[in-house]
Formats: sequence, structure tokens, C-alpha cells
Amino acid sequence: MEYILDILKAVAGIINEMSPYLLLGFLLAGLMHAFIPGGWYAKYLSGHSLRSVFNAALFGVPLPLCSCGVLPTAMSLRREGAGKGAVTSFLIATPQTGVDSIFATYSLMGLPFAIVRPVTAFLTAILGGTLVNWGTKPETLKLSNSSLPTHNSSPLPTNSFNSKVFSALRYGFVEMMQDIGKWLVIGLIIAGLITVLVPESFFAVFKDNTMLSMLLVLCISIPMYICATGSIPIAVALMLKGLTPGAALVMLMAGPACNAASLILVNKVLGKRTLLLYLAAIIGGAVLSGIVIDQLLPRYWFTEYLSTANACCNDVAGWFQWLCTGILALLLLNAFRLKLGKKSCCCESHREDHCECHCQHHDME
Repeated sequence: MEYILDILKAVAGIINEMSPYLLLGFLLAGLMHAFIPGGWYAKYLSGHSLRSVFNAALFGVPLPLCSCGVLPTAMSLRREGAGKGAVTSFLIATPQTGVDSIFATYSLMGLPFAIVRPVTAFLTAILGGTLVNWGTKPETLKLSNSSLPTHNSSPLPTNSFNSKVFSALRYGFVEMMQDIGKWLVIGLIIAGLITVLVPESFFAVFKDNTMLSMLLVLCISIPMYICATGSIPIAVALMLKGLTPGAALVMLMAGPACNAASLILVNKVLGKRTLLLYLAAIIGGAVLSGIVIDQLLPRYWFTEYLSTANACCNDVAGWFQWLCTGILALLLLNAFRLKLGKKSCCCESHREDHCECHCQHHDME
């Protein structure tokens, strides 16, 4: 029983670490919905073109969102009209790097890693988006017929700043929560369990064996939750234990790019084929980049700057994390309450052979 309690506490700690980034992602999704004209998405991110994939990667690389925080933003792009390839590109590029993690990478791992990391993220995102465009049929249906439900709540007709802010908050923290809240919770719990139950020392088993190290890192880091910045001191510690620079890069790229939550949501919203192509791009891009580093570039470029002194991760203060976790829990409970209320309302109206409340998505749920 004590062991179970320890696991629950550890999982809660993982979710506590994620909550500020999740709230940031939901807020960003709402702001994009309210303040960016819908025509922007249709112009730059829609369709099966390489341009839309390129734009999504370029848009995603500098954003400071983790692999969980990017989910509501990416799903918002999808709802606004972005193509599957562009959404996949954004999902790959954004969590792998960001302005914050680029500076943190430079401070702990040196300039070569700080350059290679965003370049790898950008190229991998283009690869993933292009694979999805090639491997899926062009979409001819309107967005309302897509696999992601909508609440038909566009921003309020008035153009006032206050109304747009209200619309952004409602969209991000109410409607998006209803759409992806259940799958997000399931994925977070799974990711937390894996993160807790797999020790960090497991990564260093094969040490200097490049390919086996990469395979081991991939198997463990893909379903785990590792944020782009938080993965840096782990990579440094593992390299000091003998992990090759290439294998360390695989962890830096594959770990933040996906976890159990993102895998579940991509499968739910974009489909199984897109999920497989998404994983293939992440694995292929990370491994290929790791091989280039280990086989073609001087190793001292990536090892001479390593230092365990003053290792840092941009963690927020503990009280703020707990505050964000509490807010996230309340928002999720509210979303579940609203969804249960709509189902109950529809069930009552169907029993009476008439529907006085028009519950949205009943046919999709």
C-alpha cells in the first residue's frame, strides 16, 4: 500500500510539473482562435502543400511549449482549418525546441548542440508533415465534418478587445478542455507512470554502443514526459556516464516530441495512419541526426563543454506549480461536468421524443 501511495505522489508530481505548460498551451490556443483571422490558417497552413508544412515548422520551432502544452494549440490549429500535414509538422517542431530551451542547451551543452537541436527539429517537422501529406488523402470535406468536434463558437461578433479576450478564455479553457480533456488525463497518467517506474540509470546500460543506446533511448523516452528544457540536464548526466552525443541528441529530440498523452490524442484526432507517420518521422529524424553526429562530426565538439555545475532547468516555483495544477483540475472538472450535463440533457429529450436543448456533438459522442 505504501508503494502505491509513493507512485501516486510521484505521478502527481509529474502532472504538477506539466500543469503550467498545459495552461499556457490552452491560453495560446484561445488567443490564436480569437485574435488571428480564420483566413490566416486557410492561407498558410491548409492543404496538402509543402508550403503549409514549412510554415507550420517555422511557426513551431521558437514557441516555448512542451509536448503536452503543444497539444491544445495544435488541436486548435486543426479546428481552425490547418491540414493534417501542417498540424503534424507543428506537433513535431514545437516541443523539440523553443527559444528557452535553445538558450538552456547552449548554457549546458555548448554551441554545437544549440545549433544542431533546432535545425534537427525543423527538418524532422518538415519530414513528418510531408510524410503525412503523402500518406493520407487530400481533404475535401469542410472542417465541420472533420474528426475533431467543434462547438460552433466563433469569437463574439463585436471587435472589442474585451470581447476577444472573453472569447479566447472560453475557447481555450472551456471548449478545448471539453474536446481533449479526457484523452489528456489518460495520457498524462500513463506518461507519469512510465516516468516514475523507469529509472534514469536504465538509459546508460549500453554506454558507447551507438545503435543499441539509441534504440534503448527511443523505447524509453518516447512514451515518457520529458520537457525540452528539463531533458537537457538528463542528457548531460547520461553523456558523463558514457552515452554518446548522438544517443543524447536522440533523447533530446524524441523525448520532448511525444509522450503517451500526445500519442493518444494524435491517434484520436488525426487517425492511426497519421500517428504511425508521425512516429516514423520523429524516430527517423532523431536517429539519422544522431548517426551524423557520432559518425561524421568530431566528438569533442559535443563533449568539451559539458558541465554538471550549476545544472539548471527552467522550473517554476513550487507554489506556482501547485496553483496551476489546482486551476487545471478545476477546469477539467468543469469540462467533464458540462459534457455529462449535455449527455444527460440529450438522453432526457430523446426519451421524450423531442429535444428542447440542442446539445452539440451528440451524434459524435
